[in-house]
Amino acid sequence: MAIVAAGALVLSACTSGSDEEDPTQDDSQGSEEGSEDDGGESAAPGGEDESEATSGGGEDAAPAGDSAKPDLGEITTKEDNIFFSVGADEWAGLNSVTVETNSVYNSVISSRLGSSFWYYGTDGTIYPDTDFGSYEMVSEDPLTVEYTISDEAVWEDGTPVTYNDFLFDWASNNPPSIYGEAPAEDDPAFEDYVPAFNSVATDWGLYNPDGPQGELDGKTFTVEYPEPYPDWELSVGGAMPAHVAAEQSGMTSEELVTAIQEGDTDAIAPAAEFWNTGWLSPDKTLPDPTIALSNAPYSIDPAGGAEWSVGEYVTLGPNASYWGPPPATSNLTFRFAAPETHVQALSNGDLNIIEPQATVDTVQQIEALGDSITMDTGDTMTFEHLDYNFAEGSPWSEGEGGLAAREAFAHCVPRQQIVDNLLKPITEDAVVMNSREVFPFQEGYDEHVAAIYDGRYDEVDLELAKEKFAESGLEEGTEIRIGYGAGNQRRVDEVALIKASCDQVGFTIVDASAPGLGDVLSSGDWEIALFAWAGSGTVTGSAFWYESDGAGNYGGWVNEAADEAWNTISTTLDEDVQKEQLAIIETEAWNTLHSIPVFAHPGVVAYDSTIDNVILNASQTGVPWNAEQWVRSE
Repeated sequence: MAIVAAGALVLSACTSGSDEEDPTQDDSQGSEEGSEDDGGESAAPGGEDESEATSGGGEDAAPAGDSAKPDLGEITTKEDNIFFSVGADEWAGLNSVTVETNSVYNSVISSRLGSSFWYYGTDGTIYPDTDFGSYEMVSEDPLTVEYTISDEAVWEDGTPVTYNDFLFDWASNNPPSIYGEAPAEDDPAFEDYVPAFNSVATDWGLYNPDGPQGELDGKTFTVEYPEPYPDWELSVGGAMPAHVAAEQSGMTSEELVTAIQEGDTDAIAPAAEFWNTGWLSPDKTLPDPTIALSNAPYSIDPAGGAEWSVGEYVTLGPNASYWGPPPATSNLTFRFAAPETHVQALSNGDLNIIEPQATVDTVQQIEALGDSITMDTGDTMTFEHLDYNFAEGSPWSEGEGGLAAREAFAHCVPRQQIVDNLLKPITEDAVVMNSREVFPFQEGYDEHVAAIYDGRYDEVDLELAKEKFAESGLEEGTEIRIGYGAGNQRRVDEVALIKASCDQVGFTIVDASAPGLGDVLSSGDWEIALFAWAGSGTVTGSAFWYESDGAGNYGGWVNEAADEAWNTISTTLDEDVQKEQLAIIETEAWNTLHSIPVFAHPGVVAYDSTIDNVILNASQTGVPWNAEQWVRSE
């Protein structure tokens, strides 16, 4: 099984009303992953919902260009405060990769407090953060990568960032080489299974069984993969301060490193327990600054102006120990504000930057604010789709209506009308999306679509849909519940358009929205799930959406050819082979109707026109990707 790589798909954030999102981010580097996309619930293969080529981090790294962070030259931090909001959910604490904290609401703040070997550019391209360090693939067989941490890189207390931190990060992936294989879900032992580390990240521990090789307190380490792994670049990014976990567990750093290297699970246990809880803030107060250490431009230390007002906001201050470019603005405040309030808050100055759902109404409201507000729109790597539920008894299952029923539905879904009515008033370039793995704005999209899809569902064909419905044997009026997270007007409109079309065929479409996209998906109480995945540059990251035992395969699609193709993709660095296998997967997905892609979400960012360096990012990182560069020009 191909394991979801760090930075893979996640349920897209933004639900317009509740902004419900489950940006489950499998993220070893500990930063982005949720996407406050345009308001839809999205997943990303690798997460849920809400939604790739790598550029080496050493000499082969992609050259800085329009999609990289701008070079601002010499920076003098301006005493000021800039206000932003993802949604109403409060910050949960520094560690944003536990099962409970892995969301865009949490990571948007935590990512401002941690540095990484790399970051996503505006188009999903991977760029090395040369202030943090460098990395280079030195061998393809076996795949070997050498990492060098900057000599200047330190934690906020002055302790150097070292190999120790990345060894501890690897251990937090619950590597089977230390903890053994987790029991399968159908194993009775699974019910009582509790991993040592309550982490959503698994890929580094699985694909790199021996862990990073280095010396205690060293600034270099090597990672070797027994088999080629196309997402190797995403496995290693940032880390938590291992010396803090050691101290809080009554150990020295040397003892913790030795315990991990020797696979001593009993000795590791106290540090694992601290990892699970020690960097969280359930009491909603600023954490102890000697424990919640930053190695990024911003800090949570109240001495630098950090503050937490329960139910209202968290403010970050500058990290005096950061060795790279200082933040352009001294303080960033993340307000806990419901998405439906963001446009008004921007108008009255309570928020300075917003990234709302891209709806016709929202865009018009922003445009009405005049020249004092700047609005940018663009493409995002989040896409809307309709997933079939193949569970026993479902009208789509082989024991009921089967493929003919699924085809009948596909022929009546008015994808072009959805795009024309709901997207084109926002962006004239909006198109129906016919791929699940390549976006319409990406190079190679047309070639990929030509290889996987013959256009049979491009236009509504009610007569053919009726023929397929009759062939399926389903009863007239068969209910099709379309489940999605409540509070999203665009989804309401989409379901209404589908109902107006598909009810003519023999189906009875039911709007089955309910609070919480994650709850909707996991319940299985739907025939069609309507949501989005938010993604960024991975090769294997969406595998879990298709694989027979994939965590994101909520509909239970089973396809041996697709499973085999993912296994091939996950063990090759050959891009031509990856493309060939991806075409097999998507061809199978179209021919047997795993899902129906609808459109790529447009992105909208609006901000006070006096603020510079606000840049829309197509990846799941969202507009805060370069928040340390935001600055007011007046």
